[in-house]
Amino acid sequence: MTAIKHALQRDIFTPNDERLLSIVNVCKAGKKKRNCFLCATVTTERPVQVNVVKVKKSDKGDFYKRQTAWALRDLAVVDAKDAVKENPEFDLHFDKVYKWVASSTVEKNTFISCIWKLNQRYLRKKIDFINVSSQLLEESVPSGENQSVAGGDEEAVDEYQELNAREEQDIEIMMEGCEYAISNAEAFAEKLSRELQVLDGANIQSIMASEKQVNILMKLLDEALKEVDQIELKLSSYEEMLQSVKEQMDQISESNHLIHLSNTNNVKLLSEIEFLVNHMDLAKGHIKALQEGDLTSSRGIEACTNAADALLQCMNVALRPGHDMLHAVKQQQQRFSDLREQFARRLASHLNSVFVQQGHDQSSTLAQHSVELTLPNHHPFHRDLLRYAKLMEWLKNTDYGKYEGLTKNYMDYLSRLYEREIKDFFEVAKIKMTGTTREGKKFATLPRKESAVKQETESLHGSSGKLTGSTSSLNKLSVQSSGNRRSQSSSLLDMGNMSASDLDVADRTKFDKIFEQVLSELEPLCLAEQDFISKFFKLQQHQSISGTTTNEAEEMDGGTLSRSYTSGVPQTISSEKDMIRQMMTKIFRCIEPELNNLIALGDKIDSFNSLYMLVKMSHHVWTAQNVDPASFLSTTLGNVLVTVKRNFDKCISNQMKQMDEVKISKKSKVGILPFVAEFEEFAALAESIFKNAERRGDLDKAYIKLIRAVFVSVEKVANESQKTPRDVVMMENFHHIFATLSRLKISCLEAEKKEAKQKYSDHLQSYVIYSLGQPLEKLNHFFEGVEARVAQGIREEEVSYQLAFNKQELRKVIKEYPGKEVKKGLDNLYKKVDKHLCEEENLLQVVWHSMQDEFIRQYKHFEGLIARCYPGSGITMEFTIQDILDYCSSIAQSH
Repeated sequence: MTAIKHALQRDIFTPNDERLLSIVNVCKAGKKKRNCFLCATVTTERPVQVNVVKVKKSDKGDFYKRQTAWALRDLAVVDAKDAVKENPEFDLHFDKVYKWVASSTVEKNTFISCIWKLNQRYLRKKIDFINVSSQLLEESVPSGENQSVAGGDEEAVDEYQELNAREEQDIEIMMEGCEYAISNAEAFAEKLSRELQVLDGANIQSIMASEKQVNILMKLLDEALKEVDQIELKLSSYEEMLQSVKEQMDQISESNHLIHLSNTNNVKLLSEIEFLVNHMDLAKGHIKALQEGDLTSSRGIEACTNAADALLQCMNVALRPGHDMLHAVKQQQQRFSDLREQFARRLASHLNSVFVQQGHDQSSTLAQHSVELTLPNHHPFHRDLLRYAKLMEWLKNTDYGKYEGLTKNYMDYLSRLYEREIKDFFEVAKIKMTGTTREGKKFATLPRKESAVKQETESLHGSSGKLTGSTSSLNKLSVQSSGNRRSQSSSLLDMGNMSASDLDVADRTKFDKIFEQVLSELEPLCLAEQDFISKFFKLQQHQSISGTTTNEAEEMDGGTLSRSYTSGVPQTISSEKDMIRQMMTKIFRCIEPELNNLIALGDKIDSFNSLYMLVKMSHHVWTAQNVDPASFLSTTLGNVLVTVKRNFDKCISNQMKQMDEVKISKKSKVGILPFVAEFEEFAALAESIFKNAERRGDLDKAYIKLIRAVFVSVEKVANESQKTPRDVVMMENFHHIFATLSRLKISCLEAEKKEAKQKYSDHLQSYVIYSLGQPLEKLNHFFEGVEARVAQGIREEEVSYQLAFNKQELRKVIKEYPGKEVKKGLDNLYKKVDKHLCEEENLLQVVWHSMQDEFIRQYKHFEGLIARCYPGSGITMEFTIQDILDYCSSIAQSH
């Protein structure tokens, strides 16, 4: 075992600066016996570290290798299994329990004894040893002796010590001095032994010689012990004194701690009191202002406003935990609540008085505006009330019930005031529109003298000249016998004739100006009131953003207008914005009915007024929507615009209905149909009204409907005409329509203009061909027969051999149309054309020139047939082209 220990020290522990103190040959309990060594080691460097190392022999050689190491301080328990009987098993408790079986009980006991000693020296008895005999652990050894034993044991443990370099050098010098040191080791050892004995004897003699010095030393030691005892006594007294001082210092420290704690508490208490005083103390001036402040002067209102703000700050202060349990705080909060309630009542009462007084003051100024088409100015009232805006905000935040009560009272008083003002304003507007006085005005009907009605009716007949007095004729379009100036169902014919007079133009211009003035007065009034409500009642107005768009979908056939707004703002509108709209609706609830009544009156006066109203109302709606699409003004004007649009659509529908019911006289020529002429008047008037208007699309749709109705009605009248040929009716009226559309240059009717021109050209050609077939009837029939034979396959030069178309028959037919007879026939034709055509359109010369060209074309056609079918016969017409030109010119000049 000693050789193994030396080998392990040399190969494993010396390179790691460790010394091997004890070794035991073990194997794991309960397993196949594979031997290994447990080694107890200490490091040579300080601080000393003690380890338990597991070493095993390599399978491939005789060298050993280090497998596992545990620090001794991690060892908790050493279990020897049995303290009485010899048992080679033992357990070591590190991070887990390791069970070992030693090769012998002696080795186990030696290893455990070494562990116990290392525990005593380095770990101060931290390891528990169980089932270990007391003799082995040497527990009975006193503490002083224990140290010596421990030292002796350590020397025993250190029975082998490796030589250091100096020792090796001394041994080498000693061996060099002896010749047989290597060759005869026993003699060298014996020599060394004799020398050692000599040295020991010298040492003993030296010790015996120093006995006197030892006695002196012992005496000095005794004296030193006495001094030590005295010093210990003094130290004990000093210790008692220090203990007393320590107790006094502890008392002083405790007293200082209590004083510091008291100071800290006092500082915190002062901070809390200062917080409450600074945040919950209302100045006497503010209290006086809240209780007795003057709410009529600007200075008093400012003082009350500052006091109310200070009170609100005191009431809304964020109390710290526990403050609300203080009696003083509760009293102060109650005092603030009483002040708030008292001032809120006083403020609400004063503002209600201001609302009532303002209503009386404004009523006294209504008489000044009764004869002028202007609305009273509420700016002074708004200016005075805006001084209370901050107080209203305070009331809204502190007492919402009284705030709502004031809002309701304001709406009640102002709605009655505005209702009186607006009704008087519209009454003046109606008087100016009708030209009647207040006492004699009646808006349901507009009476006129029967003579005026009769005169207008006669003027209608004079303009047309061809209409009968039948109830189903165009007289239905004139002024009705009810006595109204113009009925709601006035036709285009009636409107056109009325507009021909300077009186009607002036009336329409006056109506346009009055209607514009009404809208111009209402718009700033509503905007000013809405702005005031927002500022005074502290309601935020959210203006529309740039992404907002307005889509209007119109259904023209049904006569309705539906609007849908799509905005970039959120769908959920704020409650404050809703409140503004509700207040405006309550205050101005009479505006929409009054506007509708005014529109009905304007439509009753003249249905063409709907054109003016549509343009003006559309412009104002567009302006209002640009400011705020969801505002009261925008919504109200939009609703009224729907009514105006319906009236406009109804006017157009009535004109179309009247066209469908038109019937013509059977005894007179038709000429230019009245509704054709009146469409021209309507288009000219509408173009002047809708110039640069926003709702041009409405007019374009109406144009298309009206022009299609005019086309259909012209066709219908032409088909029913008995006195005037159908082609003449179509030609003259479509020529007039084409001329009108060309002059007015209406872009949406370009297709209809081309259609009118085509119809005019077609019917002019048809009329010319039909009329020219009569003057040379026999000649026409003869050559039609010639062309029929050629069409049947007879060669042109062989036609003259046909019995009915030989040269003698041709000469016989030609002789029936000498120049004089042709001139007479043309003259009769001119008279008939003159009888068919009307003077208004002045198409006689155009038609006559076309007939001349057509006659010359037929003449050339006849000459060509004679040259081809009767070659070499020398047969010619008895008049020439020049004769035809002379005849036509002389006939035209003679008439």
